[in-house]
Amino acid sequence: MSRLNDLIEEQNKLWQRMQDIQRAAEEGEGRDWTAEERTNWDAAETRLTEVSGDVERLQRAAKLEAVDYSKVIETTDTEDRGAAGAEEQRAEKYHDAWWAYVRHGMGELNTEQRAVLQGGFSEVRAQGTGTDTAGGYLVPEGFRAVLSETMKAYGGLLNLAEVITTDTGAPLPWPTNDDTGNTGAILSENTQITEQDMTLGQRTLGAHVYTSKLVRVSWALLNDSAFNLERFLARKLGERLGRAWASHLVAGTGASQPEGLVTNGTTGKVGAAGQTTTIIYDDLVDLEHSVDPAYRNANSRYVMHDQTLKVLRKLKDADGRPIFQPIPAPGFPATINGWPYTIDQGMAVPGANNKTLLFGDIRAGFIVRQVSGIQLVRMGERYADFLQNGYFAFARMDAKPDDPAAVRVYSHPAA
Repeated sequence: MSRLNDLIEEQNKLWQRMQDIQRAAEEGEGRDWTAEERTNWDAAETRLTEVSGDVERLQRAAKLEAVDYSKVIETTDTEDRGAAGAEEQRAEKYHDAWWAYVRHGMGELNTEQRAVLQGGFSEVRAQGTGTDTAGGYLVPEGFRAVLSETMKAYGGLLNLAEVITTDTGAPLPWPTNDDTGNTGAILSENTQITEQDMTLGQRTLGAHVYTSKLVRVSWALLNDSAFNLERFLARKLGERLGRAWASHLVAGTGASQPEGLVTNGTTGKVGAAGQTTTIIYDDLVDLEHSVDPAYRNANSRYVMHDQTLKVLRKLKDADGRPIFQPIPAPGFPATINGWPYTIDQGMAVPGANNKTLLFGDIRAGFIVRQVSGIQLVRMGERYADFLQNGYFAFARMDAKPDDPAAVRVYSHPAA
């Protein structure tokens, strides 16, 4: 904890130094900053970004260290381990069988491994010829964790939305209702109560198939024990799926692909003429207040591209104070105008007619449906003359805005 405290103290000193530089210019009747002041500010800001990142990492590590691992009971006897132990043993067997299949194909598996692997088999319908199997196999937990983590790194919006997981990809309808326009009324004595029906709607989530496309791996790498094939495949396949998901979760059309949160989102503020690549402080205030107070809560935040963050970091309020606060409080992450933010590179960058900012309660406003399990298909015979195996992963998902009142969009003007 001493290292964490030292970093937080340095964080505060750096921010104080930056405020002193700004204050010196203000006391000089708003004079321009000197070259030395700009250099000192840039150096302090660069170091502040590094320190803030280290603080967040150490705080995450502290949370993991706080777990009481003494509560975990380890035994070697399967009967004593109970249901949890039996499940762990099955997972280990599946992992071993799955990797034997990835490296050598079905032909090298023994009878027990084949039986174990079949438990995670998924048929691929309307499939062309040329693969070793008629479908894919569910990947083990360790592989799935790395792959999912990579996908989320490309889609910050995915971490904020309401995510539901289903066993199948059958259409998933759910009812909707907006009764905010109706209110109760005073009832006079001996008067019949007035009727006011509620209007119900319905939305449906499907299951679009996403593929990583094909990755070919040489037999030399497969046989090299020093090469971590599991990490390699998880990273590469996850990156590809993640890029596809990220763009569609933001701006998917809803026709043969998910409907992105921005696509038909309600515009809360349009920038004034001339602000095609800029955003002013007043626009942020207007955008925030375009969201009903019922949704401006602890879950509310901004979502933007990193280039938009660059624009906002240069903004100042009416008193000349930067609205970007690297240290809203010791040890806390940076905020925009007091609100947290998430970077999603699927968002548009500042430009004419571009929708560059989301603000509101993303969890209430957006729902993502994932079909349980990511599948992996191995193709051996097709690339045997190259001494290679081919691999591709596929997953099924859909997304739609849920409560449209929970989120608002900022749009730049046309010119």
